[in-house]
Amino acid sequence: MAIEPLLASRAQKAFIGTISIQGIVVLVMIAVTFRMVDNEVNLTAGYKTLPCYLALFALGEIFELLMAFDALRLRNVIQLVGILMFHLCMMVFAAIQVRQTKTSLVTMSDSECSASFNSTNCDGDGSLWNRIEPLLIVAPVVIGVSWLLILFYVKQLYEEFGWAIFHIVGANPKMKSMYQWYQIMICLLKFDFFFFTGVTMQLLILVLSTESAEFGVTIAAIPIVLTLLALCGFAVQREIKWIMSVSLVLMLAAESYFIYKLVRFYQPSSRDLYSTTRATLTTFTIVAFLLLFATFAVGLRCFADFDRGLQDSKVNGQYTPVATKMDILNGKGTLNQKQSSYLGGSAMQQRISIE
Repeated sequence: MAIEPLLASRAQKAFIGTISIQGIVVLVMIAVTFRMVDNEVNLTAGYKTLPCYLALFALGEIFELLMAFDALRLRNVIQLVGILMFHLCMMVFAAIQVRQTKTSLVTMSDSECSASFNSTNCDGDGSLWNRIEPLLIVAPVVIGVSWLLILFYVKQLYEEFGWAIFHIVGANPKMKSMYQWYQIMICLLKFDFFFFTGVTMQLLILVLSTESAEFGVTIAAIPIVLTLLALCGFAVQREIKWIMSVSLVLMLAAESYFIYKLVRFYQPSSRDLYSTTRATLTTFTIVAFLLLFATFAVGLRCFADFDRGLQDSKVNGQYTPVATKMDILNGKGTLNQKQSSYLGGSAMQQRISIE
């Protein structure tokens, strides 16, 4: 069964197109909202939620699009499933931001607004919140509808890419299982990167003062965690045991960092600092914590598969289209290339006949 080249099939084009269109629509809605708020309030004076929201969504949409292209390039069904889950997370984040933005803008009670109406800090007809609320609600709705379309196209892509792992590792079920765990590990590392970046971005933009000790801790954590993720990906691909061991230990240290941040969000001495961003930060931090824990667990599973003959498939595992029998008859492929699709991507050696 031949697999279509990148973006050659209708399902691939529709998959990328759906993600791109929903990203454009959502970012336009958020940008319009940002402009409306910027015209009436000083965004540097306690109204940083919206610019951070826009930055996170821009990062999320770009990240999702890159992940989608990467999944199609690698014929990685597991990563496609990861994109579906990520899309759901984006929908939840967009829904949470509706309330977070209201908390940031509407700071006056109904009684105060009745006595002295302020269009910026009050709710109701004529208020800033009343004008931007529909635009904010559009985001989770569009993401939800696009998720249903993406789900449909992922099903088609699953059928299209069904033979990809077979072409890479052959028909051995143990090799197939090990390679799938490797794919899960690499996929988790990519999502770890986004959610860690999301947490630190929110902390640095919205909450922390440059003079606080917590700001220094957050800055110090950035290169450590990013280096950890990069080294772990390199180690699991090249099967370097000592680097993998160090990476797994550092993952536990990173887990303690996320626990520390969660405690800070709700500690009486610091809870007021996170009042307008607590819901989003808590969601991002919990997801980042769970993803890193899953990465640690899968990392142990991958570590157990080291030195079992999978390294060549990891390093050279990108799928390359295999010539069909019709291609061979038309002179577009060789018999060895055809045979390689049944042997995990390695061409058969010429046989020596002794006569």
